[in-house]
Amino acid sequence: MNDLNIHALSQTGIFKGQPLYGTPEETHISWVILSKKMAFKIKKPVKLSFLDFSTLAKRKKYCEIELRLNQRFSAIYLAVLPVRHQKNEWFIGEGNATIVDYAIVMKRMLPSKRMDKLLVKGKVLQEQIIALAKEVADFHTYAKVIHSPFDQDESRRTFNDIENAGTYVKENLGQSFQNIITLAIQWSDHFLATNKLLFAQRIREGFKRDLHGDLHSGNIFLYKKPVIFDCIEFNNDFRQIDVISEIAFLCMDLEAFGYPELSDIFLTAYSDHFPCIITSADQQLLTYYKCMRANIRAKVHAISAGQTIEGKVRDVHLAAARNYLTLIKTYIEK
Repeated sequence: MNDLNIHALSQTGIFKGQPLYGTPEETHISWVILSKKMAFKIKKPVKLSFLDFSTLAKRKKYCEIELRLNQRFSAIYLAVLPVRHQKNEWFIGEGNATIVDYAIVMKRMLPSKRMDKLLVKGKVLQEQIIALAKEVADFHTYAKVIHSPFDQDESRRTFNDIENAGTYVKENLGQSFQNIITLAIQWSDHFLATNKLLFAQRIREGFKRDLHGDLHSGNIFLYKKPVIFDCIEFNNDFRQIDVISEIAFLCMDLEAFGYPELSDIFLTAYSDHFPCIITSADQQLLTYYKCMRANIRAKVHAISAGQTIEGKVRDVHLAAARNYLTLIKTYIEK
């Protein structure tokens, strides 16, 4: 699939005998077509340093994995269905036309309920954060415990992968932001080298679990019962993590939006249900994971900016990358 095909599918495609008349949205690794009641997620045929969706077989595989993993905590995930094309006609579902891709079929949620949109409008309430904290803590409590050892080299590679965006950041945001990347990599290397025992201890204590892996406000709908979606399926190491890494992402995200008080409320409410930050070393680990999560978001937005032709969208991604890099600087200077 490509952008032109996605547009054709969204406008003229058929699902269960009815036209989609959908609106396509895009990330750096997928498209989502939003119809009146359903959402259809299709993976881009891309191969990056951290994922490989380059073949039809791989995209089908990861669609099926994504469905299974997300059904652990969300009822909106329904099925994986083929995307078919015949002459000028597009279909989602079974049939005789040629399979050109696969779509994850989901119930559509109200866009106005998505947490990041509510944060922009200043409409996220304290009680919603407390309810979300309980939802996350309950999921973490029963998530599968992972006993595999901490891989320092892999963690170092994950953090330092942002270096690949350094030249683009320098050209579009300036030397000072490339300097933040360099300093953050040095800071991370030092933290990883001096805290091997802490990482190993937390695994022994059962804090490494099979979680969501991408828990930020764009992946949460704030209904009375929060709806969490879109966990990481393409890399087990990104999802099978310390619970502190998971909650650090959401806390960092709230801080990036300018709501440190909501970050504190979430952390306190979560800890009431599932205590996992006990010692000063645990608190330092939280800061490290906040920095790592800001690092990944900065990289994602830099990649998206580089892939975007439309100027206004590109500027939005560059502004986000700038914001996350600025936040990284505050973490490493603590």
